[in-house]
Amino acid sequence: MATTALRAQVASKWQESFNRLNKNEPGIAGLMRFSQAWEVATEFLRPKDISDPNALKTYNLATIRVAFDVVNQARRLPVMLEVYMDDIRKQQHLITQEVTAHMFRYEQSANPGIVLELVMRLVEWYNAWAPIPELGNTIRDAYTLTFQTHLFSVLPPSFTPGFKALCASTLPPISSDNDALPEANPRMWAAFETLGLFDRYEALIASVVYQHIEAHVLETCAGKWDEPVLPGLRDWMGKKVIKWMFSPYARGAKTTEEATVMLQGPGQRFDFHMSKTLCDLRTKEIFDIVIDYPDSSGALQDLKECLQRVDQRADLVRTLRTANKKRLLHPGADTKDILTQYVSTIRCLRIIDPPGVLLFKVADPIRRYLRERPDTIRSIVASLVGDGESGDSLVDENEPINPLQQPEIEDYTDPNWEPEPIDAGPDFRANKPSDVISTLVSIYDSKDLFVKELQVLLAQRLLAIQDGNFDKERRNIEILKIRFGEAALQVCEVMLKDMTDSRRTDQHVQSQQTFVLHPTIISRQFWPALESSGIVMPGQFETLQKEYAKEFSRFKPDKKLRWLPHLGTVHLEVQLQDREVTADVPPLEAAFIELFSEKNIWTVDDLISRVGSVDRSSALKALATWVDLGVLKEDAENSFRLLEIAEEATPGTRTAAARQAAIDEAPPVAGVQQQQAEQMRVYWKFIEGMLTNLGQLSLDRIQGMLKFAPGYDRTMDQLSSFMEAARMEGLVTIKDGMWKLNR
Repeated sequence: MATTALRAQVASKWQESFNRLNKNEPGIAGLMRFSQAWEVATEFLRPKDISDPNALKTYNLATIRVAFDVVNQARRLPVMLEVYMDDIRKQQHLITQEVTAHMFRYEQSANPGIVLELVMRLVEWYNAWAPIPELGNTIRDAYTLTFQTHLFSVLPPSFTPGFKALCASTLPPISSDNDALPEANPRMWAAFETLGLFDRYEALIASVVYQHIEAHVLETCAGKWDEPVLPGLRDWMGKKVIKWMFSPYARGAKTTEEATVMLQGPGQRFDFHMSKTLCDLRTKEIFDIVIDYPDSSGALQDLKECLQRVDQRADLVRTLRTANKKRLLHPGADTKDILTQYVSTIRCLRIIDPPGVLLFKVADPIRRYLRERPDTIRSIVASLVGDGESGDSLVDENEPINPLQQPEIEDYTDPNWEPEPIDAGPDFRANKPSDVISTLVSIYDSKDLFVKELQVLLAQRLLAIQDGNFDKERRNIEILKIRFGEAALQVCEVMLKDMTDSRRTDQHVQSQQTFVLHPTIISRQFWPALESSGIVMPGQFETLQKEYAKEFSRFKPDKKLRWLPHLGTVHLEVQLQDREVTADVPPLEAAFIELFSEKNIWTVDDLISRVGSVDRSSALKALATWVDLGVLKEDAENSFRLLEIAEEATPGTRTAAARQAAIDEAPPVAGVQQQQAEQMRVYWKFIEGMLTNLGQLSLDRIQGMLKFAPGYDRTMDQLSSFMEAARMEGLVTIKDGMWKLNR
């Protein structure tokens, strides 16, 4: 049971509360007035169904303010707010019904206008249930939090794409040339802020702009490489995107300066995304951009500027290396095409990245692949001398002719010295020639291979000249002297001098005695190895050679001619009973038809025995030339008869162009790789002996032991290529880097 003191304390508290509510008025007059004020205030705050006209009433705001003042003086306002929040929670099902109805309509039609209707309707509910400002910000913030919490909890998943479509509808169409934006709806953006949609869907609103920028860049910039597009994109951003940004991002700004400050952050993000999108596009197109250079210079300038803002250098390198491997570095690609693409890659990447880091990373697999191709050196050399077949596409006519540059050496005392870029590799400085030719030559460790190939190519070109005009070759040699140095081109000077001396010698011999024979006389010691043959010219050809050699010996008693009768071209006029056949043929064809002047029928074996050492396939090919011309006919297998009287032509006769191609198809001078392969075969016996006596050996061990062989001066790369060729022939095998004989 309660004690007397406790009852007294409760009575005191009760009396205190009663006095506060009654305000010390007589009777319960004050309590009655508080009760009326409580009913008026709670009725006013109670959330109504705005869809029901009968539930909406008109209130006297003066009376409402007095009622709230009475409740507040009685210190019962917190209790009233608890009741108010509880009433809101009880009425939240009305919001749920509103959201469900509108979103069902949107899901049926996918019309973003329905989402806008829902947003505006929700604002009506929010304003209808909101407390009056006199209650203070604390109560309003609590109400806003309660309203938004329930709203976000009942929004279905379809609201997100609907809201995104609604935001996207406020942007201008991509394909439209009109700079005007769609008509702005300021009430919509204010509604977004009221409902808290800006804060909740900030990333979604930004993604709408990102996608709009991406679509515009892809539509207007894909495949357009001739001019830079970044200035046009930034102009488009200023006219369309920046204008649009004022509504969502500069809302509430009162001055232009304030709006500028508010737009600075989003504007930088959108400009960065535009640069990134263009960089991604140009990275995907980079292989075709390189092919199209120099017409794609505009795209390269854009890519250079974008890479300065967007760190995607590694993506560019990876994409270009992958495209090169897939589309360029395979057996189906011609070496000249690979070199052309490599040169274009050099020039393009120097525009994008002048220090050359990107080029160093992209070029490495191209250089390694070209080093393995047997005709790479010949293709490079052919472009250096402007070979008619290969063209001069690798050499820029506007590029000055400079000596081959050596790799740069760091000079740390240079006041303009700069450190290497942060993404440079450890070997970056070791391979950094600036001009294209030096870069191509640096594919190989030594320029000696190029000098030897130059000698071979020059020999072929000189031997092919028939009019005695060597001005072009003389000019080429002078240019190559600048690149490779005087000493490297001395042999070429000797070859050119041999050709002019040969022409003068022939003119002197012809002045003493007229010959139909015009040989080219060269120095054996200074020319590349010429293909040898055991052909012996019969009949009048042999007589002409002997007479010419005799006259030559009178002019130069200290020298002697050694004929290479399988080289050159013979102009023949073959007199038959009913016709005359004129043809320019190789010496072997001329030798065979000369023998038919002795008798009309010959077998292949008899012809070969008369002209010396000739393989059977070459003999049949030579005879086929006269069969095609209708001079010979194969009566039986390997038996040919001279047709003094023409017979009807048989199908399949070759044209003069085809015969000329057959004459020209085999160059008289062996290539550098062919010469090296023949020379390496000399050392095969040494290698075979090593592997027989010592078993398995590494390539380094074989190289070290071969250095004791007389005259051996090959590099590891050359030895590796030879051993690989021997493996393909089945002579050796390799396992774990160890070579052994294939038993």
